[in-house]
Amino acid sequence: MASVKVVDMTGAETGSIELKDSIFGIEPNQHVMHLAIVNYLANQRQGTQSALTRAEVAGGGRKPWRQKGTGRARQGSTRAVQWYHGGVAFAPKPRDYRLSLNKKVRKLAILSALSDKAANENIIVLDKLVLDGFKTKTVAKMLSDIGAAKKTLLVLDNADKVAVNSARNIEGVKVAGINTINTYDIVNADCMVIVKAAVEQLEEVYA
Repeated sequence: MASVKVVDMTGAETGSIELKDSIFGIEPNQHVMHLAIVNYLANQRQGTQSALTRAEVAGGGRKPWRQKGTGRARQGSTRAVQWYHGGVAFAPKPRDYRLSLNKKVRKLAILSALSDKAANENIIVLDKLVLDGFKTKTVAKMLSDIGAAKKTLLVLDNADKVAVNSARNIEGVKVAGINTINTYDIVNADCMVIVKAAVEQLEEVYA
């Protein structure tokens, strides 16, 4: 088991915690992590783009001029793609971009991402996060004091609305809970700050 020091909100060391090798010490599977990230990004796409083809644009039923003898190019409709107010060639239509991933693959991807962060010493364990109100300045100072990177994933043990609202205006910082953590957020962050109670929950969930 890897031992990681536990710090308080001022950056002072308050103890240490043992991270389970089954969660934070496996050999990262890069291919599975790639699949999970592609799956996550694809599922974020709304797929609501839409445009009208020449068959759907109103008007253009009459041939604008006769076929021959005018000296102009032949035209069959004023709603062809080259005309102003014409249709769109190969117009995009609403579609579903969602991909599916097996539960075991998703789990392995998250464990691989966590193990990669632990191997590179990019995990900071926070004793506890205590806020007496919506204070963005307090969270920003805390992240600075503990030496967190600019792009940080803050993992909480519960859905703390105060903490989420206090951190959401800090550039590069994202707050997640145990039930909302995903491979993309872990890999995308340069540093992962996780509350001590969340580590215990994480080891219980992915044991």
